[in-house]
Amino acid sequence: MATSVDFIEFVCEQLPDGFSVRYKKMFGEYMVYANDKPILLVCDNCVYVKKLPQLEKLFGNAQTGIPYAGAKEHYILDIEDAELVSEAIPLLESITPLPKKKK
Repeated sequence: MATSVDFIEFVCEQLPDGFSVRYKKMFGEYMVYANDKPILLVCDNCVYVKKLPQLEKLFGNAQTGIPYAGAKEHYILDIEDAELVSEAIPLLESITPLPKKKK
């Protein structure tokens, strides 16, 4: 089941103000960017966050899952948990590097 456009737009609406938010279709699913940094992977109407050491405290008890075959395990972000989202997005944006420019 692929992610619906309605769901990806809902996800983007839940992100805190102050970020330039966009999404891009990739591999049949979506990547959400904040200030041009890839922070959320949305697959099958589920929001995934890369497992990083800096996120352990915040996501320690969160569900985990595999967004697509061959991917590493990710945290699952409850996009409707406004408090968690308001903490997670600024942290993710601060620790995620800008993608390298293609030559």
